[in-house]
Amino acid sequence: MNVVADTNVVIAAIFWPGESRRCLARWAKRRFHLAITVPIFEEYSEVARRIAERIPEVDPDPWLKWIERKAKVYEPAPVGKSRSRDPEDDLFLACALASGAKAIISRDEDLLALEKPFGIEILTPRQFLTRIRGKQA
Repeated sequence: MNVVADTNVVIAAIFWPGESRRCLARWAKRRFHLAITVPIFEEYSEVARRIAERIPEVDPDPWLKWIERKAKVYEPAPVGKSRSRDPEDDLFLACALASGAKAIISRDEDLLALEKPFGIEILTPRQFLTRIRGKQA
């Protein structure tokens, strides 16, 4: 199953323990495939490096290199008119459409408000972990 992770989830996973990191741990255990596009990876990198300036004890580079090596890269699909209240969020929808993703993991209220655009669930990390756990049974 392909899944897209919003930048806020990836950044939280890199810098702090918690649900977002547990989501990426599930990816490491091959419970799902992480789908990205070049613009999404660029956003991950840019934000991670900005945060690292304020939290120098965390080096985001190993995480970013791992994502770059292991994530499946797709060309963004057209989404037509802007779907989210924040047009910058459409890049995650474009990736989800291109990859056939079943879910986008996010804490972004603008994305979460969409609920299920194009049949793609928008889930918080907690909701996603609950779904993944349920599929193990």
